[in-house]
Amino acid sequence: MLLGRLSQLVIRRSIHISPKLNQAMGIDGNTILAESLKKQGVQYVFGIVGIPVIETALAFQMAGLKYIGMRNEQAACYAAQAMGYLTGKPGVCLAVSGPGLLHCIGGMANAQVNCWPLIVIAGSCPQDHEGIGGFQEWPQVESSRLYCKYAARPPSPRLIPLHVERAVRLAASGRPGVSYLDMPGTLLLAEADEDKVPLDFYNAEPVALGHPNPVLVSQAAALLAAAQRPLVIVGKGAAHARAEDAVRKLVDTTKLPFLPTPMGKGVVADESEFCVSTARTQALLKADVILLLGARLNWMLHFGQTPRFAPDVKVIQVDISPEEFHNSIKSEIAVHSDIKPFAEALTQALAEKKFSLQPATDSWWQALQQKQKANTEFVKAQASNTTLPLNYFAVFKTVQANIPKDSIIVSEGANTMDIGRGMLMNNLPRHRLDAGTFGTMGVGPGFAVAAAMWCRDYAPEKRVICVEGDSAFGFSGMEIETMFRYKLPVIIIIVNNSGIYSGFPPDVMADLQSGGDIAQCTPPTALSGEVRYEKMMEMFGETGHLCRTVEEIETAVKKSIAVTDKPSIINILIDPSSNRKPQAFNWLTESKL
Repeated sequence: MLLGRLSQLVIRRSIHISPKLNQAMGIDGNTILAESLKKQGVQYVFGIVGIPVIETALAFQMAGLKYIGMRNEQAACYAAQAMGYLTGKPGVCLAVSGPGLLHCIGGMANAQVNCWPLIVIAGSCPQDHEGIGGFQEWPQVESSRLYCKYAARPPSPRLIPLHVERAVRLAASGRPGVSYLDMPGTLLLAEADEDKVPLDFYNAEPVALGHPNPVLVSQAAALLAAAQRPLVIVGKGAAHARAEDAVRKLVDTTKLPFLPTPMGKGVVADESEFCVSTARTQALLKADVILLLGARLNWMLHFGQTPRFAPDVKVIQVDISPEEFHNSIKSEIAVHSDIKPFAEALTQALAEKKFSLQPATDSWWQALQQKQKANTEFVKAQASNTTLPLNYFAVFKTVQANIPKDSIIVSEGANTMDIGRGMLMNNLPRHRLDAGTFGTMGVGPGFAVAAAMWCRDYAPEKRVICVEGDSAFGFSGMEIETMFRYKLPVIIIIVNNSGIYSGFPPDVMADLQSGGDIAQCTPPTALSGEVRYEKMMEMFGETGHLCRTVEEIETAVKKSIAVTDKPSIINILIDPSSNRKPQAFNWLTESKL
């Protein structure tokens, strides 16, 4: 049956290529959808097929779209949104009806909160089966609205191009987010006269960059020039805006200290002499003026409030979305603008004031450098401790020393992500993908699939390093099969502490579970001890790497980098009680209630 439908699609496609021979023929919803996406510049689709979207995926491929079949809709949704972030053009997630779409909800919410462009397309119950218990019937448009900027069901095949254009435009413009298109089986198979279908509905020109109010730029320059302890915070919004050249020039010419947010890393190189990530707590606590470039004062920046910030700090907030202004504190200056033109204008305004800090003599810089030195010495001492089992710091020092400097680093987990953020360097923008604003676990393998596909098409010399906690890897680990199927050379490094946050050695776990009901005696944070995740490679006739020592990690990373047509797994067993550096404050600012 499927082969028969495929043959029909091939015939229709061949006829569609020759419009003169097709004047009396119809064009079906699958083909209209595929061609509409292509005309809007969409390139990549990630998904899982089944009724009623098998033919849809085939139509996508026949239209020239790249379709990557995943093992879980949630991972497919993560991959599609990561591709949207990497390319600036929404990736598409294709799902089946009912449960298929519902599995995407976590990914849709992550993209919406993370502000990444994504389009989700799901098949749905045939329209003539609605209300009478149709197969996988579910109110899909209504269920999606909470997680989207736009959700719609085209009322007819002829109107599919209109809704595709709107979905693409709204997902990518302004603050990026999610669009959902609902496609009943009856709509996908329905036909319309091709000459009545506006396939080339229109392809709008990119929205012109929003330029800042010159008065506000002048005020921001005056406030920074008068500050005693200025600080720049570079957010993920600056990375999405492709503002790296402008922001780098701003920092390099003014010598302002800067902090990147986790996915703002690389907009200005982590190895820049002006990066003060190793003195993050001190910088936030003592700064009197903060320039916020494309970052939100949410939990990741402790809401801009005491005790993590000075009570009298003045914030210059620059964002593409004015709804973000004054959310947790009242900003001194709020500038509605794209990051690039603002950074360019501010650099010029500060140059006219001849403003530039001198790190060698400035008292603010001296205080930051003193704190940086103390924290760097602590990390260096921890990383030099190669007593077995290893700690996180020794692992990350070894990994960093052996991976290419231009690698795209995917990371998730608790301590794995947090400690790795400070030790795995990003010197290029959009080269770090992690759990993000929503703190979502399970994103890693999907993100890595997207990053590896992006590398294959745009930067084949780059490598994708997917650094996972053992708990995080468990969410989406079967995407290893996807990586094998598409020959993606992702290097998966599992930092295995046998638990969530922390675990227990196998002998301790055995003792803990011997005291009674195993469901009551097993600690909630514990996972099985020393799980051999690397043996998943044997399912594909390959061999993984089990590492306990620094030397074994070095060997495994070098061998994995030499592999260019398949993934690798490096399973590193570490001390289950290994932890991060003691914090001056709770990692999450406590509620004031």
